[in-house]
Amino acid sequence: MKLFQIRQRSTGAILWVGPANDAGNALDTMAREAGFRDATHLPAHVRNGGFRTAPLDL
Repeated sequence: MKLFQIRQRSTGAILWVGPANDAGNALDTMAREAGFRDATHLPAHVRNGGFRTAPLDL
């Protein structure tokens, strides 16, 4: 597992940092921790800006 950071592309805001197997899994994990089923169920105003998901090399 790697550590990932997810930012909202439109604002640059860091939305989540945590462990995941890959970038797609990181988005779903972020959504589940926020109380949603997966990333497709995030509110439109969050999804519309897009996401930038990157592994962190610490």
